[in-house]
Amino acid sequence: MTPQAPVVSARGLTARVGKTLLLDAVDFDLHPGRVTALVGPSGSGKTTAALALLGEAGPGVSLTGRVTAGSVTVVDGDGVTRDAAGIPGRVVAYMPQHPGSALNPARRTGTVLAELARLHHGPGTGPVTNALQAAQLPTGRDTRRRFPHQFSGGQRQRVALAQTLVCRPRALVLDEPSTGLDTVTRMRLAEELAGLARAGLAVLLLSHDHDLVRALADHVVVLHRGRVTAAGEPEEALPPRRPVTAERHTPHDDFGRPPVLEVRNLTAHLHGRGRGRLLDGIGLELPAGACLGVAGVSGSGKTTLARCIAGLHERHRGEVLLDGTPLPVLRRRSAEQKRRVQYVWQEVRTSFDERRPVAEQVARTAVRLREVEPDRARAEARDLLTRLGLAPGTVERRPGGLSGGELQRAALARAVLARPDVLVCDEITTALDPDATRAVLDELARLRGEHGTALLWVSHDLELLSAVAHHLVVLDGGRIVEDGTPEEVLHTPRTRQAGELVGASDLSRTRLNPAVAAPAPGA
Repeated sequence: MTPQAPVVSARGLTARVGKTLLLDAVDFDLHPGRVTALVGPSGSGKTTAALALLGEAGPGVSLTGRVTAGSVTVVDGDGVTRDAAGIPGRVVAYMPQHPGSALNPARRTGTVLAELARLHHGPGTGPVTNALQAAQLPTGRDTRRRFPHQFSGGQRQRVALAQTLVCRPRALVLDEPSTGLDTVTRMRLAEELAGLARAGLAVLLLSHDHDLVRALADHVVVLHRGRVTAAGEPEEALPPRRPVTAERHTPHDDFGRPPVLEVRNLTAHLHGRGRGRLLDGIGLELPAGACLGVAGVSGSGKTTLARCIAGLHERHRGEVLLDGTPLPVLRRRSAEQKRRVQYVWQEVRTSFDERRPVAEQVARTAVRLREVEPDRARAEARDLLTRLGLAPGTVERRPGGLSGGELQRAALARAVLARPDVLVCDEITTALDPDATRAVLDELARLRGEHGTALLWVSHDLELLSAVAHHLVVLDGGRIVEDGTPEEVLHTPRTRQAGELVGASDLSRTRLNPAVAAPAPGA
């Protein structure tokens, strides 16, 4: 089928930071009713290209011409062609990769959605309800009254999506929309995006999630270091799918040893006086060198559990013990307790100081928590960041000059330099391409092998958890509904909740876009 005339055309997009080329003559079109995907490793230029459609650029990006050295045109509903800098909001809407940076922490969700709806459509609650439904969020009063920090990471991603959909744009740009989503929600999101495309919306999908791209995209543009290296249908442009593998250092029977970390009858609340229960009677044990995986749908309590262990969520009852000694909340922990328990959270951009180079902030951990001399700390930081695939010139930039995946690895390096006894990882590979994910797995295997660090790994990626974890628990409604070895939970789930997660985990064999042919059985 011949596609309709494009809503957006990009030609010769070029961008630089100093002498570094971010984009080199990139072309693509966005057609009504079709999904175009930009894929590539972290730092390949995907977000730079997406921002160019809005006439925007990241910090430090030098611009020539109207946007970059190339040109962007947008055709609005009246058939008028405009420069990118003049794109009206009703034509192109953009959802950034880090929803925390796009949501106003001081305003309730419903208030913002209603304001956007009035701005674009006039009075009425219909657009707000429709946007919440399309983003897979409850439409009731509780959702609308919450502030951004009162949602889980995956829920914040969907709130940001609702804010773009309430504008009813003609072209929708989504930067890593599956980041932090559990398998069930990701499948529903993919189905909803396919429905939006079938209804005539032009979609630009920026993603390292090749399974999502295979399920949705009509056309794929592969970027590497700012250049187009391949283009075509998903089967032509994407590399063959490779399974995730990782080295396990601790056998299953080591879970009978005394734990380095123990959680006893942990109950957490959203509000004071026991209102808004988030966790209910959680109990866990984690031996040295082991990896405990935590799975569950968005909002099931995974991040709240991680924050309680890190001492960041203070409205809780029960105990978190380190070598049998209760851990207080973070503001009351000693420097040694902070060193021994480190936390890498999902939305890392807000954890960096925007005024200082990333490498300096990473090295500071070794100085403050291990009392390492500054020169030696900087050398350790450089070596670690290089092993994680970050070039020395890249990490000397301020945070705004790094991609989401690059910052995610820098946040991990910052925690690893403390040489912790317990490392809590909350969706730390969600913004990473397969090669970067393997670098992270190798480094964490090294940390467990050399230092005996225990990992509590929160993830929606069941394939990843099956590769790294020795034991797996599934949360639902703040309770543990299933636990066992990865083989037990993923191959023979005993509960409905675990079965739904497993059943929705494989998008690679799903074709939601009718324009893309499904693979033959057994392919």
